[in-house]
Amino acid sequence: MLKNCISFVCIFFISWSFQAQTSSFYKKSDSLHTKRRNGVIITKAALSVGTLVALDRLWYADHPRSSFHFTNDNNQWKQLDKMGHVMTSYYVGKIGMKALDWSGVSKKNQLIYGATFGFTFLTAVEVLDGFSKRWGASWGDILANASGTGLLVGQELLWDEQRILLKYSFSQTKYAKQRPNVLGSNFLEQTLKDYNGQTYWLSANIWSFNKDGNFPKWLNIALGYGADGMLYGETLPSNPVAQNPYRQFYLSIDVDLSKIKTNSKFLKTLFSTINFIKIPAPALEYNTKNGFKFHFLHF
Repeated sequence: MLKNCISFVCIFFISWSFQAQTSSFYKKSDSLHTKRRNGVIITKAALSVGTLVALDRLWYADHPRSSFHFTNDNNQWKQLDKMGHVMTSYYVGKIGMKALDWSGVSKKNQLIYGATFGFTFLTAVEVLDGFSKRWGASWGDILANASGTGLLVGQELLWDEQRILLKYSFSQTKYAKQRPNVLGSNFLEQTLKDYNGQTYWLSANIWSFNKDGNFPKWLNIALGYGADGMLYGETLPSNPVAQNPYRQFYLSIDVDLSKIKTNSKFLKTLFSTINFIKIPAPALEYNTKNGFKFHFLHF
């Protein structure tokens, strides 16, 4: 769970940093700009190493060490934690790719050295987990990291653009109050820790698939996945306060903020930075407990 907390923070701050560079201060270079490329490489390396060192000193040092080992946590939290890995790997890789594009690096090298940034960084965090007696490295997490990178690279190879975005939404639940140390004691912590309130979306831009049609360029259709009733990572029926967790699937509409026309450089940067958030909208839900349910506004 810690890794997802750090991952979401990384998405915002790294995204804002590079979006500010690429959208507000400089125009994209038409050819290789060596100083820009070197600056991007140094910035990425410094952020990655600094974060890993901070994790090792501030978090893992407080827990017993062990020899490197793997653990199987694939049945926990209805795989919502794995969705967090997919999304983080996708967006950190996308940011790395865009930063190299701004530097005039070839598309091939953008995919090799930029799009894989998320997978590389999160796998390094997984190695730290592997040396922790409490956790252990997870093949499921590594596969999720690879899936996020695969979605990014696959679309670039297939369409030379990102027609399908990964997005996130959150609403507070009653469960965090029952286990605040695990699910969060305030709203910000809960957005990162309470999987009951998280929904992960595949948001497809309709116009990108039918550019001769009359659909608004910003209109998306979104498929979402979430879960509810989880106080523990695994179902514990012997525990008297354990819930009966179930899966949730959604169909909704969405907006690709990057396709909204504006002359404001600030708004372009803002829209690009927060475009990983699914806008609140009507949604049709199907869950494995009660069947279908309609939401006039789902967060």
